[in-house]
Amino acid sequence: MSIAEIVFLCVYFGVLAVLSTYGSHRYRMAYLYYRHKFQLPTPKGELTEWPRVTVQLPIFNEMYVVQRLVDAVCHVDYPRDRFEVQVLDDSTDETCSLARAVVEKWKEQGVDIVYIHRTNRKGFKAGALENGLHLAKGEYVAVFDADFVPGPDFLKRTVPFFVDDKVGMVQVRWGHLNREFSLLTQAQSILLDGHFIIEHTARNRSGCFFNFNGTAGVWRRATIIDAGGWQHDTLTEDLDLSYRAQLKGWQFTFLPDIISPAEVPVDMNAFKGQQHRWAKGSIQTARKLLPTILKSDLPRHVKREAWFHLSNNIAYPLMVLLAVMMPLSMVVRFQHGMYQTLFLDLPVFLAATASVSFFYIATVRELGLGWWDRVKYLPFLMSLGIGLSINQSRAVIEALLHQESEFARTPKTGSEGNKVQKVQKAYKGRRTWVPYVELAFAAYFAGAIWYAFDHDIYASMPYLVLFMFGYAYVGLTSLFDFNRRRQVSETVAGQAQPTA
Repeated sequence: MSIAEIVFLCVYFGVLAVLSTYGSHRYRMAYLYYRHKFQLPTPKGELTEWPRVTVQLPIFNEMYVVQRLVDAVCHVDYPRDRFEVQVLDDSTDETCSLARAVVEKWKEQGVDIVYIHRTNRKGFKAGALENGLHLAKGEYVAVFDADFVPGPDFLKRTVPFFVDDKVGMVQVRWGHLNREFSLLTQAQSILLDGHFIIEHTARNRSGCFFNFNGTAGVWRRATIIDAGGWQHDTLTEDLDLSYRAQLKGWQFTFLPDIISPAEVPVDMNAFKGQQHRWAKGSIQTARKLLPTILKSDLPRHVKREAWFHLSNNIAYPLMVLLAVMMPLSMVVRFQHGMYQTLFLDLPVFLAATASVSFFYIATVRELGLGWWDRVKYLPFLMSLGIGLSINQSRAVIEALLHQESEFARTPKTGSEGNKVQKVQKAYKGRRTWVPYVELAFAAYFAGAIWYAFDHDIYASMPYLVLFMFGYAYVGLTSLFDFNRRRQVSETVAGQAQPTA
């Protein structure tokens, strides 16, 4: 074996080792969850009177869901003389007229609701929230994105926790209005449930930092101001503000038993856009705040968890590198009669991938579902994570290279259950080169599968199939969804043309 081949295999196993470290971190999250599972948060006292609350609704081109959102918020059960709603609308389409109309409707019914429209979109969502905060009347501020449908008891179940002067933010768990729509929405729902049920609970109850998720939470206004306000130098203004506030000593509370339903993206490109923004923003936040966190006098376990939390997306470029090297590693070792060394990959792969299975089995178990419901989505979840790696790697690299980008909204359709309401206009995203690279990777692994089958290298087959399916599914679905949206847009544009 040549020196180049030895170096190649060393790099390959080094990448596997780093990925297994990040993968194994899920075991720690599950351990912390079960260790602190029964430490239920309770208010530290009783409110003498209900404080004034402002509910902020940042929206941008949300014509299919804005009415549902405002109606749900205005049905919230809270003393009307201490309740204000701000519709923070940066829209450039029909959403503006729809939002104005529903605001006027509720204003006539006595709700203290105001419509605030910006035309420059400075700071995007963070800018809208900061602008609204200057005008807000409340000492507490609740935030809901356009696709959420908060329950009537949301404020009366969250606000009492602020009787503790140290509490700066209360976050509730997201529900999923359209979980049953497709395999993709099922997978997204499980991924989000794992984040909320396991990770948030584990971090919060073990004394580590966790984050406001941009919606379905309530802030103490003084906390936002003390932490430096909403800032828009990252794409995850919620994560950024959360860490700055906790660095200031504010405590957060997570309430998993309170669920605020929302819509998950129904097509692959919307999902990829959302994931790209979250991945890029988390790395931007890591670059901005990790040095301060590591230099602080915070406990070691808090620093360690902050490192894993904020830098976790670094695993995606490593996964892409692993995808390139895996078939080559198989060929190199086979050609040198080192077939048996292929089994050396197994322990490291298990550390990186079995942790995913364990983590999400625990998640589905906590949802109270049966054994089959716990395991039937696992292969797809792992393939989906692999398939997203190119999209997410692009986000990480952009963040590391300081490449700025706009806050790309996630299109909403007003879908619930297993149905999507018929839309007459598609919010179309930009076509990118990423799906073609994903399909190229799928073809690369198809070739690797053929080589492994032809040479009886069956030990590598399960991993090769998993990678091939992941890249093929994500790439093909991305192209299909984009073409479908383009056809809808062209049809609508044609219908809008004047007839002779």
